[in-house]
Amino acid sequence: MKNRVQLIGHVGNDPEVKTFEGGKVANLNIATNENYTNAKGEKVEHTEWHRLTAWGKTAEIIEKFVTKGKEIAIEGKLSTRSYDDKEGNKRYITEVIISDVLLLGK
Repeated sequence: MKNRVQLIGHVGNDPEVKTFEGGKVANLNIATNENYTNAKGEKVEHTEWHRLTAWGKTAEIIEKFVTKGKEIAIEGKLSTRSYDDKEGNKRYITEVIISDVLLLGK
């Protein structure tokens, strides 16, 4: 089995890109939507938000071409990490580390 994620969604914010000694890193969020009809026959739209991180050349592409509202397709892997917040509580973050990005739509 492989750790692989594929998503198509709309970017929720302008990417945050940081430059450091080893290159660039881009952080952004995308929204994916699922539409279905519930048991009462009502149409329901469910939106899920995904945290994404890209490194190197992929981060450079995102910096140049991706803005809030843009529809993109990504492929990557799930990654979970933890940190201690200001109060000393352990926090966990699950994000998708992008390996490929495809620019869609307008």
